[in-house]
Amino acid sequence: MSEGPAGYPLAIMTDSTFSIDVADADFATIDTADARTVARLRHELSQWLRAHFALDPVRLNDLLLAVNEALTNAAEFAYAGRQGTMALQVRYDVADGTLVVDVSDRGRWRHVDAASRPNTRGRGIPLMRALADRMTISQLPNGTHVQLQFDHCARIAAQACATSA
Repeated sequence: MSEGPAGYPLAIMTDSTFSIDVADADFATIDTADARTVARLRHELSQWLRAHFALDPVRLNDLLLAVNEALTNAAEFAYAGRQGTMALQVRYDVADGTLVVDVSDRGRWRHVDAASRPNTRGRGIPLMRALADRMTISQLPNGTHVQLQFDHCARIAAQACATSA
């Protein structure tokens, strides 16, 4: 595995990683890569997670903050002033109780000299790494893909959903 910014591993993935197949996703959307979309998607994801998973408040907030960082990076850096799109896909692996979140864009990776940037920036990747159980960043010629995995996430039983309605 090659290294990305600050020595973080960059996974090698194929272009199929970027396609969103709604049949394979529990939550999936492709939208404009901008700050308004980031805020809206964070809200929609929060509502969806609350409706379908029994996450304690700390785990829910950790997950939302990590996803927000990935979406913000796509919106802020991927297209260097041009318009573009970003994709958010969330899948649930029933076998091991893991939520898998994929955030991707079709922009270009921007290498930033750490010495030239203000010390108030550059905390997003370490934050995502600290909040998720596993994280990979894939840098490809046609975009960037971030995958965040969160273990021990229990789905709310269908029966419980039906009785609470």
